[in-house]
Amino acid sequence: MVRTSFGLGSKKDGAEASFEKENALTAQLAACLVTSVVFLSLAMAAAWFWAMRTGKSGLIDATWSVAVGAACFAAALWPLFPTDLTMRRLLVAAMATAWSARLGSYIFARNLGATDDPRYAELKRGWGGGAPRQLFLFLQAQALAGWPLAGSALLAAHVPNRTLGVGDAVGALIFVVGLAGEATADLQMARFRARPGNRGGICETGLWAYSRHPNYFFEWLCWLGYAVIAADFSGRYPWGWLAFAAPGTMYWLLVHVSGVPPLEAHLARSRPAAFNAYSARVNAFWPWRRAEHAPGSASGP
Repeated sequence: MVRTSFGLGSKKDGAEASFEKENALTAQLAACLVTSVVFLSLAMAAAWFWAMRTGKSGLIDATWSVAVGAACFAAALWPLFPTDLTMRRLLVAAMATAWSARLGSYIFARNLGATDDPRYAELKRGWGGGAPRQLFLFLQAQALAGWPLAGSALLAAHVPNRTLGVGDAVGALIFVVGLAGEATADLQMARFRARPGNRGGICETGLWAYSRHPNYFFEWLCWLGYAVIAADFSGRYPWGWLAFAAPGTMYWLLVHVSGVPPLEAHLARSRPAAFNAYSARVNAFWPWRRAEHAPGSASGP
């Protein structure tokens, strides 16, 4: 009887310990995700307030980049498993830091002293008198869109396998290619704009000869890297596949919301002939230089 009672007690204690561990993990996960979305919402509310006060929206994207990078960094190091600070968590945190620091500093420097970002100016022009309210809601939607990005960092950083593997190497390589490609595209555009003779023209050199928005394509590639790290083909970590929401969200934002549409509307209005010829030759997003089309012909992403 003593042995039987002890055995049953051990099983019960083990089940209770497991249940308590699951509850603690769920609480930590919920705390991380709620903290991320609240932080992102407050950051974009501050960006909206600054844009309304100064009449300049150029720092909105810099704020978003820094805020999302901070949320991803925190998610990677969030203590879901307090004693388990793995190399993978440090890798993901380093990726978030590198991405945020590069993009945030570039956008800040580009817009320093500028009157307004042409994309947001185009959006505000279309909103008319309701622009302040619409801009606030638009930026809160961007804050919400940052949530799956932070979630992808969380999922990638906390893959149960403690040792780095092929998936980590491939994901990190994709990220590095994306980061380097985006930096190269931004540098090529900066050099093009620095030449007085190019004022009012379209950059078609370097990476811009193969995509109308190569910086956006390589930005998307960075987030694909997180998803590849999180993906688990063994079936032991099915949650990892949810990290592909990050590149999906980024594609939607860049191609259909705050990236391509307002910028190309501005280019089509300010330099229609040059832009129409350029868009007939080069894809909007996926790098590929198409055969010559008749002027004004439609082009896909």
